[in-house]
Amino acid sequence: MTALEQPTWVYPFVRWLVRRAARTWLGVSVTGRAHLPAQGPYIVAANHVSFLDPPILGAELAPITIRFMARDTLMGNRFLRWLFRRLLCVPLDRTRGDLAALRRALDTLAQGGILGLFPEGTRSPDGALQPAKGGIGFLVAKAGVPVVPAYLDGTYQALPKGRRWPRRHPVTVRFGPPITPADISALGAGKTLYPAAAELIMQRIAALAPQ
Repeated sequence: MTALEQPTWVYPFVRWLVRRAARTWLGVSVTGRAHLPAQGPYIVAANHVSFLDPPILGAELAPITIRFMARDTLMGNRFLRWLFRRLLCVPLDRTRGDLAALRRALDTLAQGGILGLFPEGTRSPDGALQPAKGGIGFLVAKAGVPVVPAYLDGTYQALPKGRRWPRRHPVTVRFGPPITPADISALGAGKTLYPAAAELIMQRIAALAPQ
């Protein structure tokens, strides 16, 4: 198990910049912050409809340091690889079962870190929730840590898939009560546990959507 890499000046600077820009341009607001545990390890699992989701979620979690799982195709050049590393992202190859990424994620949690992930795996094309990708339930079951559901409302309208530049639209980040390890264990055992865990997470995320 390798020691958790600690943030350099890049992490808080980018977070400050994103938070200032998002609150000024989009009027970002947050509800349910009290549901976040005082310390790690835990997972924050959110819906995914826009490229704005990771930076806004990470910025609004300040001063918490969160390590997002991010597809490795986003790190297509030297600068982006440098940046994503300093933002403490865990690269994930979505084209195959990336066991190395799962091990890094579990190591992060085993050392008290906070992991951010988007169970759908990719941005929704229409803003509606998509089924969770395989591997999410496995990770959650093996980690044995709380999972805080989150819902980003308004990022789809601001920057949907296929749009190049964001437009002004209010954004709200909602956090819900944590799903406990006991909640996950109550779903059963063996391989049937993994899809059930993923489904429970998506249900808790959906419950945070505006009615």
